[in-house]
Amino acid sequence: MNGKRTLPPTYVFLALLVMVGLHFLMPVATVIAWPWRLVGIGPLVTGVIINVIADRAFQKAGTTVKPFQQSSALITSGVYRFSRHPMYLGIVLTIVGIACLMGSLAPFAVIPFLALLLDRRFIRIEERMLEERFDEAWLQYKARVRRWI
Repeated sequence: MNGKRTLPPTYVFLALLVMVGLHFLMPVATVIAWPWRLVGIGPLVTGVIINVIADRAFQKAGTTVKPFQQSSALITSGVYRFSRHPMYLGIVLTIVGIACLMGSLAPFAVIPFLALLLDRRFIRIEERMLEERFDEAWLQYKARVRRWI
């Protein structure tokens, strides 16, 4: 698959912009009061850590981390034992943490849209590519590990 495509960081940046905009322009209601907003640090840090660990697994295996590029290795260990797509899970956890830190209701509306977009725009395509490339090994992995968690 050739051609210039928008990659996940762009969508994450746009989601953050929308979240901040909604928080300040139409917060709707405060759903998490201060200091309870600090609970958002948990999913934010967890999401970042998951992404770092997953990225290191790609580097160690010598395969690409970029969507739409052919993988040279099927990673099934580490965080990939719990999620077929821990990097996308990490992104969503990070966004959840940021929404919690904001404390208003409106930013939370962005989360399901971002998760759906990641699923439709990246995960499903990547899974088709992985099945074509790794065939039975992918099918066995897919049968025992959930897409998200």
